[in-house]
Amino acid sequence: MRYRVDKKTGNKLSVLGFGCMRFPRTFGAIDLRKTGELIVRSVEGGLNYFDTAWMYPGSEDALGTIFEENRLREKVYIATKLPLVVLKGPADFDRYFDRELERLRTDHVDYYLMHMITDLDQWRKLKGWGIESWIAEKKKSGRIRQIGFSFHGSRDEFLKVVDDYDWELAQIQYNYSDENFQAGVTGLRRAAEKMPVVIMEPLLGGKLARGLPAEALRIFREADPGLSPAGWGLDWVWNQPEPAVVLSGMSDMAQLEENLKLAGAARPGMLGEKELDVYRRVLEVVNRACRVRCTGCNYCMPCPRGVNIPGCFAAYNASYAIGFVAGMQQFVTSTALVSERSAGPGLCVKCGKCESRCPQNLPIIKSLEQVRGRMEPFWLKAIGAAARAFLGKKRVEG
Repeated sequence: MRYRVDKKTGNKLSVLGFGCMRFPRTFGAIDLRKTGELIVRSVEGGLNYFDTAWMYPGSEDALGTIFEENRLREKVYIATKLPLVVLKGPADFDRYFDRELERLRTDHVDYYLMHMITDLDQWRKLKGWGIESWIAEKKKSGRIRQIGFSFHGSRDEFLKVVDDYDWELAQIQYNYSDENFQAGVTGLRRAAEKMPVVIMEPLLGGKLARGLPAEALRIFREADPGLSPAGWGLDWVWNQPEPAVVLSGMSDMAQLEENLKLAGAARPGMLGEKELDVYRRVLEVVNRACRVRCTGCNYCMPCPRGVNIPGCFAAYNASYAIGFVAGMQQFVTSTALVSERSAGPGLCVKCGKCESRCPQNLPIIKSLEQVRGRMEPFWLKAIGAAARAFLGKKRVEG
């Protein structure tokens, strides 16, 4: 494992961090056995940075349980987050923070982040609630060691937030398809002058690992048959000196072992012009195929009307990337088209709740209309209605 130094503290942070939003699950619940095996192995492999949040269902509690049972707490740095989207006032600071400590079974958080800051006005609202004095008290007591923020907004707003407070860590979305999206490379470099920067979504929610068009896969394979698309994605970030930690949401041992191996070889400047040209060619293909830049984070869920928003977008993108038939198969599966309770885009009533929660600031309502136009043509609705009627008749006869 390679490490990059947090110059504010001297902490040696592993270049590979464990993103804890996508722990393996069984019947909807986090599988503690599988997750525990991954976490123990990752620490054995030198990984020491774990990123979780209140908003990741079950994640903090699972992490705390596994650290306690395996006596790992003193070997790692924990980053978790204050859930800004649910705060109603300053009294909520302690309410959520204290509960997070209980879940994590610890007396302190190494890196505590303001979760999903989108602009300077949002941060100033927190300042008006007294967040600065609250942070100062927690740092004095040692319950918070370093303070930071995760960001989902425009580059200009990111730069304002960076300059408005003496932050000690910033977390941004960054990958080879998002170099100028949100904070972007400009924000990365500005923030890195002041603090460690942690990268989330280096594979765009797995889309740059498992959802690439066939042509893009061919380009990568011809350039280096031994390197997976995920490896290409992680290497692109590690090639740059500014990121301190790159988060990966690893859900099986094969992913973990591959990433540990890659992290052991990661260093700034390891890619030459030949490799960088491969990314440019792949990106041209990706940009043609990806119509909705949804990462599948599920912050928009649950939809009050039951629309499977991430599933709709994944199928829609797949219909362009790997073919209409394959995309339609995915759409039928993810929206339960033939069931009594479909989860398709036709259910949307444009309430806007999803857009208010989307960290990518996607025009979800408009995009769902586009999905509906392509994936729910009149003839498909007729087939779905006929299938439901047939299944209903079979249940009655049975």
